[in-house]
Amino acid sequence: MRALIAAATGLALALALVLTISAVGSPSGRTSPKPLLTTVPSHP
Repeated sequence: MRALIAAATGLALALALVLTISAVGSPSGRTSPKPLLTTVPSHP
């Protein structure tokens, strides 16, 4: 019986955490307008 109560409590806490994170929303970040430039090493 204790295991069932512990599992129900853990599930309720996980659900509360997910709902809290989804209510807060994602941070308002922006991506850089410049593309990432990479260099290819020269062939010998």
